[in-house]
Amino acid sequence: MTAPPTPPDLDAQAPRPTARQGDSAGTDGGPDGLVADGLAVDELVADGLVVDVLVVGGGLVGGPLAAALSQGGLSVAVIDAADPAAVLAAEFDGRASAIALASQRVLAATGLWDAIAPEAGPILDIRVTDGSLWRGTSLLFLHYGHEATGDQPFGYMVENRTLRAAIQRVVPDLPGVHYLAPARLAGLSRDARAVTARLADGRRVTARLVVGADGRRSQVRAEAGIRLTQWSYRQAGIVCTVAHEEPHGGIAHEHFLPSGPFAILPLPGNRSSIVWTEREALAPALMALDDDAFLFELKRRFGDFLGGISVVGPRFSYPLSLQFARTYVDQRLVLTGDAAHGMHPIAGQGLNMGLRDVAALAEILTDAKRLGLDPGGAHVLADYERWRRFDNTLMLALTDGLNRLFSNDLGPLRLVRDVGMAAVDRMPGLKKVFMRHAMGLVGDLPRLMRGESL
Repeated sequence: MTAPPTPPDLDAQAPRPTARQGDSAGTDGGPDGLVADGLAVDELVADGLVVDVLVVGGGLVGGPLAAALSQGGLSVAVIDAADPAAVLAAEFDGRASAIALASQRVLAATGLWDAIAPEAGPILDIRVTDGSLWRGTSLLFLHYGHEATGDQPFGYMVENRTLRAAIQRVVPDLPGVHYLAPARLAGLSRDARAVTARLADGRRVTARLVVGADGRRSQVRAEAGIRLTQWSYRQAGIVCTVAHEEPHGGIAHEHFLPSGPFAILPLPGNRSSIVWTEREALAPALMALDDDAFLFELKRRFGDFLGGISVVGPRFSYPLSLQFARTYVDQRLVLTGDAAHGMHPIAGQGLNMGLRDVAALAEILTDAKRLGLDPGGAHVLADYERWRRFDNTLMLALTDGLNRLFSNDLGPLRLVRDVGMAAVDRMPGLKKVFMRHAMGLVGDLPRLMRGESL
C-alpha cells in the first residue's frame, strides 16, 4: 500500500534551492521605477530578482504558463517548493491526465509537446456504460468514435510524471524564465505598484503580477484572503496503472457504478490508467488489501475484455471534493488551475480547465504588454476573470451534476441514465457536439487553443 503523496505545494524541502536561468528577455519588461542604471529587469541580483510575472507553482499549470509567457516576451520567475528530482519518482504521483486536443495545442505551441509525445497515448474512442457489481453492465451504452469529427484523436493520456519531466527539461532554459526549485515562498507583499515575494532562503523576487498556480491548498490564495466555496463528495479516487494482455485500441472506458465512476484510460502500449471512485468509508480498507486481494477487487470491476491484468507500480488514494475561489483576482494577483477551481475527475477535465486558464491569461498579458499596459493592472486582470469564470463554473456544475446522477443505484435514475445514453448514441448530430466538447473545441477559445501563436 502506498499512502497519498503530499501535494507538491506543501512539501518541505531541506536542500538549498538552486536556480537555472534562461536568456535575458531584454530591458523593457520590468515594473516602472524598478529598473536601475539601465540594467535589464531580470539582472538586479544584488537587491533581488525583478521580472514581469512571478508564478508560484511550477507544476502542470505553472510550467506551461511560464512557457507561454516567455513566448509572449514577458520575463518570468517560477517558484516551486517541490524538489525537481522527487516529483519524477513513481511514488510521488500515480495519476495520469487526459489532455484534450485543444490542450495539446497549448502544449505544442509552448514547446512542451515534443518532449511529451513519445509517452502519450491517443484517445481514439470513448465508451460510457452503466451498471453494478451484482447486476452487471447495462445493455444500453454510449460510444464516441473520433473519426466522426475528423482524423484527430479526442486527446491523449499522459502520466503526470511525464508532464513534469517535460516541464523541467524545457521551461528553465526558455528566454526570460528563472526557474527556482526547490524554493519556498515565505511571504508576499503587494501594493499599487508591485508585488514582492520573500523566499525562505532570504532572496526576494519583485514583479508586476503574481500568479497562484500552487494547487488546491494555494498559499497565494490564502495570503490574499480569498475565500473558498467547497464541499466533499465523501468519495476517494483510487489510482493505479495496470498492464493487460490485449491491446486497448485507444479506447477510454467510463463505467458508472453506484459508488462512482470506474475509468480505464489508455496509456502507451498494453497499459491503462485506472481511476476508481469509491465510497470514502470503503477506500481505506481497499488500499489496505494485499496485492492479490486488491487485484481480485480490481478485476471484479475491470472485467476480462483485455485478458489478464496486473497492477504495475504503486497505488494511490486521493479524497474527492469540489472547490472554487470566490474571486480569481486581487490586487496584482491572479489564480489559475486548482488554486482557482478544483473539480471531480469524472470527466477528466481538471487539467484541461487549468490549461484553458493558461492560454487565456497568457493571451491577455501578452496583448497588454504589446499595448504598453501594466500586466498587473486591475482592468487587465478583470478581463481574465470575465473570460474564465463562466467557463469554469459551467464545468464545475457539469461534473458535480454528473457525479450525483451516476453515483447511486436508484431504479428511476438508472432508467433515466440508460435511456438517455442510448438516445444520445442514436443522434449523430448531438453526439458530434458532445465530442467537440470532449476535445475542448467549443467556446471562446484563446489563440493557443486554436493552434495559433500568441
